[in-house]
Formats: sequence, structure tokens, C-alpha cells
Amino acid sequence: MIMKKTAKAAALLLAGSMAVLAGCSSSATETTAAAGTTAAAAEETEAAGTETEAEASGEGETYTVGICQLVQHEALDAATQGFKDAITEALGDAVTFKEQNAQGDSNTCATIINSFVSEDVDLILANATAALQAAQAGTNEIPILGTSVTEYGVALGIDGFTGTVGGNISGTSDLAPLDEQAAMLQELFPDAQNVGLLYCSAEANSQYQVDTVKAELEALGYTCEYYAFSDSNDLATVVTTASTACDVIYIPTDNTAASNTEIINNICQPAGVPIIAGEEGICAGCGVATLSISYYDLGVGTGNMAVKILTGEADISEMPIEYAPAFTKKYNPTLCEALGITVPEDYVAIATE
Repeated sequence: MIMKKTAKAAALLLAGSMAVLAGCSSSATETTAAAGTTAAAAEETEAAGTETEAEASGEGETYTVGICQLVQHEALDAATQGFKDAITEALGDAVTFKEQNAQGDSNTCATIINSFVSEDVDLILANATAALQAAQAGTNEIPILGTSVTEYGVALGIDGFTGTVGGNISGTSDLAPLDEQAAMLQELFPDAQNVGLLYCSAEANSQYQVDTVKAELEALGYTCEYYAFSDSNDLATVVTTASTACDVIYIPTDNTAASNTEIINNICQPAGVPIIAGEEGICAGCGVATLSISYYDLGVGTGNMAVKILTGEADISEMPIEYAPAFTKKYNPTLCEALGITVPEDYVAIATE
């Protein structure tokens, strides 16, 4: 009888012990699971905080920039390179460039721009007037920066232009002071009488420049005549006519002329007619002097504008057109020597091949 009671007591004691052990085991498991959940939540919170900080600082963002350049030319090439260098310096590998050249064809500019729009690039660089006009027609949403564009009001058909395009367009201008270009012509050729204004009639900015320079030159006592060519096909004929009637020829910042300086020089140099050019590239090919800007620096300025737009630092609709910070009187030593022209000491020689 005693043995049965002892056995029963032992059995009850064992059962109680197992119940306590089971209770402790369950509690420990729940505690461990809860701790794991808390740690995971902490990690998620930390990760979320890191992601928020990254988003706030712009880290991890990538951008695609489409570049439409009208034609391959030393000045435009330099502007594109300066643009890319400025963006790359600021944003590194976060930017992908899609670079296209229209080979001088405005219709090709439109095709290039449309491809950028369909790809939904983050920003478009329009290098030269025809590229800017195509971009304006192609999108009113994607930010557009122009460069190597002389007068935005003329290029975009804006009456009473005040310096800010508004909407999705801004950029930089390559306009050198036209009154100073006229003064340069007078400084070098005070005894000349007839000045020919040679330009491409298809380029609105060229028309603007020759109109302005004509007024300045006529105020200085010169007789001026327009010599407009429609494209490279009639260029030689127009240049030949101008070279037989003029003492000096003025060529503005004109993309078609810039791409055909050899044709112009082969006619004007033998005829002994000097050319004052609107920019250095034209001067290096067929001119004797120019009031020059750095197109590379102009591109850098445009690139700095792009960085502000891409990172949200600036609103393109409020960004005024920017201009080259400095101008330099330059001369072509080869052509000046060939034509017997001596320039003042403050002119800088252009490196020519």
C-alpha cells in the first residue's frame, strides 16, 4: 500500500516537473522569436532610413542625356565636349550620353529629337539653332538646353524676348558683341568702302547678325550688301560674286559657312579679299580676324546648368540664357601674311595647320 502511494506521488511529481519544463521551453521560444522579430524590424527601419537618406541626397540616381548636334565642326564639337565634361565631373558614371550628329540636315535633327523623346531621356542638349528648333517642336516636357545658339528670341520666334525662354527651354548663347565686330572691321580696314555680308539664308540667327552688323557698319560710313546663299550648292557662285564687288567680307556665326570654309577661302584669298568672321573656326579656315569666344567654356557653362536641372537644384523655366564670359581679338597669321595685313599687338594668333 505504501509502495503504491509512493509510486503515485512520484508519478504526480514527474508530471508536474514536465509541465513546468514545457512551460519554460514555450516561454523561451516565444522570447527568442520576439527578439528576432524586433531585430528584423530594427534592420528594416535602419534600411528604410538609409534609403530615405540616399534619396534625399540623390545618391543612386541615374540619368540619360540626349545630345543632338547639327553638324561636325570644331566649334560645335568643343561645345559638346565641354558640356559632357562638366556633367561627368559633377555626376560621374551616373550619366549616360546618347550622342547623335545630324550631318547638317535639319530634318535629321527632328528624327534624332523624336528618338530621344520616345526613349524618355532626362534632358536634351540641342547644339546649334536647327537642333534647338527641332527640340522645341519635339517636346514641351523634357528639359532642353541649347548651346552654340546666337539669339534665342530669333531662333524660337519669341517677340520681345527678355532673356528667359520659360517652359522647358534654356541654354547658352555664342553671340559676340556685334558692334565690337563692326569696330574690328573698321580698325583693320578703315579705307574700305564696300562690305559684303555673306551668310546662309536658311539660318535665322545669321540673318539677325548681318542685319545688326549692317546697321553698325553703315553708321561707320561703309556701304553694305547682302550675299545670301541657300546651302552649300550655291555657295561658290555667291562667294564669287561677293569677292568681285567687295573690299571686305563679313561672315557671321553661320554653321553652313563654318562647314565650307575651304570653298570660301579658295575663292576669296586669290581675289585678295579679306574676311572678318563671327567665330574662330570660320576665321581659322578663311578669315583674317575675329572676336572669339571659347566654345569649350560655353559647353562647360551649359553642362553646369544641366547638373542643376537634373539634380533638382534649379527650375529650367526660370533659368535665363547665359552668355560667354569673355571675348578675345584673334587673327589668322597665315592668311594675314598672305594678304599683307598687319594686326595690332593686342590680337592673339590662331593656331592653324
